[in-house]
Amino acid sequence: MIADRIKAFLADKGYDADAIREEIAEAVIPAKSNRREPIPHDKAKYKWRNQIERLFNRLKNWRRVATRYDKTKESYLGFVAIAAVKLWIPFVHER
Repeated sequence: MIADRIKAFLADKGYDADAIREEIAEAVIPAKSNRREPIPHDKAKYKWRNQIERLFNRLKNWRRVATRYDKTKESYLGFVAIAAVKLWIPFVHER
């Protein structure tokens, strides 16, 4: 089960459901405004969600990734890895 392998589930208010919170040990989800008893969340961990969203946004700038040109999952994931490395290299090496 995937819930046993993750440390924290970072999600937005759309995933604020009791069923999800019961399934996952640490759900970092802000409470919806209409929840009767708001459930607190770890704001420091929730900031990481923004970093993840920005990474996916930058990967989708690659047309091949956004439109899934590749037929097999292996070739698609291979190109996602290449795109991720190309995005990562400027942070590691000086130009």
